[in-house]
Amino acid sequence: MRKRSKPSKAIPQAQTGQPSPTLVDLAIWVGLVVSILVVYAQVSHFDFVNYDDPEDVYDNVHVTGGLTLAGIKWAFTAVVSANWMPLTLLSHMLDCQLFGMTSGMHHLVNVGFHALAAVLLFVLLQRATGARWPSAFVAFVFALHPLHVGSVAWIAERKDVLSTFFWFLALYAYVRYTERPSLRGYLLIVAPFCLGLMSKPMLVTFPFTLLLFDVWPLRRLQWPKVVWEKVPLFALAAVASAVTYLAQGSARALISIPLPTRIENALVSYVTYIVQMFWPTRLTVFYPYPASIPMWQVAGALVVLVGMSAAAVYVWRTRPYITMGWFWYVGTLVPVIGLVQVGTQAHADRYMYIPMIGLSVVLAWGAVEVARKWPQSQFVLAAAGIGFCVVCLGLAWHETAYWQNTETLLTRALAVTEESFLEYNLGHYLMKTPGRAAEAIPHFKAALRIKPDDVDTYDNLGFSLMEMGRPAEAIPYYEKVVSLKPDSAAAQLNLGHALSRTPGRDADAIPHFAAALRLQPENVEINNDLGACLVNSGRAAEAIPYFEAALRLKPDSADAHYNLALALSQTPGRVRDAIPQYEAVLRLRPDYRVAQQGLELVRKKLGN
Repeated sequence: MRKRSKPSKAIPQAQTGQPSPTLVDLAIWVGLVVSILVVYAQVSHFDFVNYDDPEDVYDNVHVTGGLTLAGIKWAFTAVVSANWMPLTLLSHMLDCQLFGMTSGMHHLVNVGFHALAAVLLFVLLQRATGARWPSAFVAFVFALHPLHVGSVAWIAERKDVLSTFFWFLALYAYVRYTERPSLRGYLLIVAPFCLGLMSKPMLVTFPFTLLLFDVWPLRRLQWPKVVWEKVPLFALAAVASAVTYLAQGSARALISIPLPTRIENALVSYVTYIVQMFWPTRLTVFYPYPASIPMWQVAGALVVLVGMSAAAVYVWRTRPYITMGWFWYVGTLVPVIGLVQVGTQAHADRYMYIPMIGLSVVLAWGAVEVARKWPQSQFVLAAAGIGFCVVCLGLAWHETAYWQNTETLLTRALAVTEESFLEYNLGHYLMKTPGRAAEAIPHFKAALRIKPDDVDTYDNLGFSLMEMGRPAEAIPYYEKVVSLKPDSAAAQLNLGHALSRTPGRDADAIPHFAAALRLQPENVEINNDLGACLVNSGRAAEAIPYFEAALRLKPDSADAHYNLALALSQTPGRVRDAIPQYEAVLRLRPDYRVAQQGLELVRKKLGN
């Protein structure tokens, strides 16, 4: 009969009754925090970026209003960025309450949560394994790896750092619970788990990671007891998964990509993430979904995944840290690997924020086992571990600099990827920057090559040309917007403006202003614009009712009084009626010189 293999001596067992932190432990805590500050202190002067930050923070009136009862109620009922994440939204509200729109402080809050999570990761691993230096290596890789820069330096990714902090807090509570099980101890697991789910739904894999911790390092192999005790946690995860799916569906974030293509991309992405962990170059905020994936890549990725998974199962008795680490990596990536495709990215650096821990565990405890067997390798292994962390620090510092503002971030992204719709985001940023509308145009045109029917791109391209004083060139783009959104008052109004500002096209603008007015009859601006276009077309009498309507809506509008005066002065038999309108303009704006001149001309015409 085959003998059962004994656990390797290289694998420390769970410890109970841990002593207080030593000076060495405190030094590791300080080292984690200081190294994080070395990398991320630069974000204190970084701006918001126009990728997710507008929706999550600076263009969201509920968030920028700070913490209010109405805002808190909204946070628990809203879907933002295709997620239900009330706790994350509340944290953004608190930032706005405390710091206003000083972006650097918002960034530093992210850094603070990242530092807390790194220290907590070290503490929980050391408590669970009794191994200081492997735990420190995993924590430093988590703290400094350049793949994690997006999660920390991106204000909209507050959900990553906040949810991970609660993940580690719940995991630490679980380690404590296994030392002395009690209802109170169990509730201390449930509470941070729920808070984490309200920060980001990626915590749905948390109960699964507890089972992996049971395999190693806790060695709690009392099946099925360890499964049954997690049923309430799996139930909470199932509810959160359902809520997330519905939220993403309501936000129309679910992308219709054929299932075979999604499976192929998921397989390749698993291997891509491993490569990026060890060779983190040409990183970016967005990787476009590939038009096609070579079958050799899919086949190779499948071989790697099946082979590694089989090996991890095979060694689960002798080297359970490999089993735990590998399946931590594979399992925690499942919600974001793209089998349910949300967004158009092929993969994302920030998705490795939690999964990389599993691979780091394999490296750290694998090194411990090698050092036990070949003591002469200890110095080399220690130097390699330190060197890896130092290289990560340098690369992360360099990568963080790209997050300084929208332009630096997106210029970098477009430089290291193929065609990407981030062209639109960069164009929008340039369009909103005074004096740079001309630079936005080629980016919008590039975006249209990728998404030929994107309404916002056509609209912003037209706006940029109008800003440059080229209304005739803007007309075809606004016409495209109208064809795509015929019931949009703004689209009709923009096209009317472009036509009315093009010599000889006033008459063509009138039906578009009229269409806009039918959609928004109480709009003062549209009444004024339609009336002005009629006056310019020599139809002053027809313009009068629109100016009168504008004045009924806004009696103190100097522009409406002036336009009505001008129309009356050009209408036979109504010239004298223009005088009180000009006088009303001058009461509202005494420095309105054109109105003064118009009044003088009317009086001269009347012989008075």
